[in-house]
Parts: sequence; structure tokens; C-alpha cells
Amino acid sequence: MRRRMIFIGPVALVGMLLFIAIGGVVVQRLWNWLLPSLFGWQQLTFWQAVGMLGLCRILFGGLGLHSSGHSRFRRHMAARYGRMTPEERERFRQRVRERFGFGPSPGASQGS
Repeated sequence: MRRRMIFIGPVALVGMLLFIAIGGVVVQRLWNWLLPSLFGWQQLTFWQAVGMLGLCRILFGGLGLHSSGHSRFRRHMAARYGRMTPEERERFRQRVRERFGFGPSPGASQGS
């Protein structure tokens, strides 16, 4: 077990560095290919692209701390939904549709 851990550490470090390097090159190439010609923005260097990649990860991907909360919420809701009767499920679906604007309009007649 200890031998495996000694092997995994350097491989993981190399993998992370490789991911950062490839991601930085991809971001740099895409930015420099599209944005200067479309919007007249300046080109990025490799290190600016790596910084942009990190910034986007923080702003849009989070820091990886929220994933367990979302899966716990999904498990909780799946358990609640599983305990509902078919009538309760239909009422739940209808309330969700109405709340998010997919139900019938307020002026529409219900019976026709």
C-alpha cells in the first residue's frame, strides 16, 4: 500500500501540471484566434491564459467544495419523490410547472 502511494503522488503531480499546461495552451490559442479579430482585444501570453483558466475555474466551477452538498440534496429529493403517491407526484409536477412558467396562463380557462 505504501509503495502505491509513493507512485501515485508524483504521477498525480505530473498529471496536474500537464493538465495546466495543455489547458493554458488551449485557452491561449482559442483566445488569440477569436477575440483579437472579433473584438480587437489584445492577445494573451501563456501565463495570462493559465491565469484566465484559473480565474474561470474559481468563478464558474467553484473550488470543488459544493459537489457533496448538491449530491446530498439530489439524494434527499429522490427519496422524497420515491415516497410520493402518483397523485402527489402529479401535483408536485404541476406546482413546478406553474412556478417556473410552464403551466397554463392565468387567463386561460381550466375546463376547456
